[in-house]
Amino acid sequence: MTEHSTSPHFINGRYRAILQPLFKLLLLCIIVQGQTALAADGKLHNPYTVAEGWSLPQRAIDSQQIPEFKLDADAADTRPLPVYRLRDNSYFLFGSIATLDEHNRGWNGNAGFVVTDDGVVVIDSLGTPLLGKRLIATIRSITPQPIKYLIITHNHPDHAYGASAFRQLDGITIITHQGGIDYNQSETLQSSVDYRRQMLPRDMQGFEPVKADIYIKPPPFRNQQIKLGNSRFHIYNTGKHHSYGDLIVHQPEQKILWVSDLVFNQRTTYMGDGDSAQILKAQDWLSQTFPDIKLMVPGHGSAQSPPFPMQSRTHDYVSRMRAAMRKAVEDGVSMADAVQQVEFKDWQDSRLYEQNQRANANFVYREMEKEFFDNF
Repeated sequence: MTEHSTSPHFINGRYRAILQPLFKLLLLCIIVQGQTALAADGKLHNPYTVAEGWSLPQRAIDSQQIPEFKLDADAADTRPLPVYRLRDNSYFLFGSIATLDEHNRGWNGNAGFVVTDDGVVVIDSLGTPLLGKRLIATIRSITPQPIKYLIITHNHPDHAYGASAFRQLDGITIITHQGGIDYNQSETLQSSVDYRRQMLPRDMQGFEPVKADIYIKPPPFRNQQIKLGNSRFHIYNTGKHHSYGDLIVHQPEQKILWVSDLVFNQRTTYMGDGDSAQILKAQDWLSQTFPDIKLMVPGHGSAQSPPFPMQSRTHDYVSRMRAAMRKAVEDGVSMADAVQQVEFKDWQDSRLYEQNQRANANFVYREMEKEFFDNF
């Protein structure tokens, strides 16, 4: 062996020739693994729950597809529902985008839950006690951890009427907005419950209005924090923009924001039970307060990644409706004519446009009329 062949330079070169392909292979594995993990986010976790004839989105993040399903009226309350894993241990139930009917049976809004190392936090409870029980069964199929908290973001039926099932659990703490107390004493509650009991008598068995252990109180935009294991949850009061009182939930470690019905995706918003000016104020606050959010989860429609076009689209809709109705009031146009005339052509293909456009216009006209005379 020559002196040259035993030099360190030769040895380094020889090892370099061997190691370079290995380094490239390792790098490729890391990249592929990262892409696979990213692709797994938003995927359906339990495809065995999907019945024949259903059409569900492949992913629940940035999806253009809308869930289409028909729930079995005789399904056992222990039967899990389809659930998507958003990321880490955060899960998402992607509801139908429709009004209440015999097909969705009250599952026409979203819900979710987060599994921590010390228990489960649930966000909204779906639209009937039976669905609430099936949501519990879904959680049980994924983890034996106890359900420690249920956060009801607002009092509307599609988010809150499943809470009766959770009240039966030992050791649970239910959290909602203080406005839920007023809702429980309203005629709106009774008419809503009567309608659902008539349409879905079995599903509504055992219903009771939400009775919380903790009520989040005004003023808006303050938060209350809960910690479970190594996970934190910041619960913000966002005022009465959509209902008698609304909450959103922030997971700071995961940078996930559950915005409930402050933002709508894949459908036309509904404003008949809140305050359109507060919607805009809360959305502006949202943009300023959470600039680093990686995932936004609405109460209706697909979850979304930045730059969150559903937020700007909802904001635009509300702003345009307010401007149109303000002009109608100032010009002396009657409410009947103003409501009949207002059309947003770029929204006409959106789900629930026909059901909500006139109702929204009617509601906002009355807001603008009151504002006009208050400032006269």
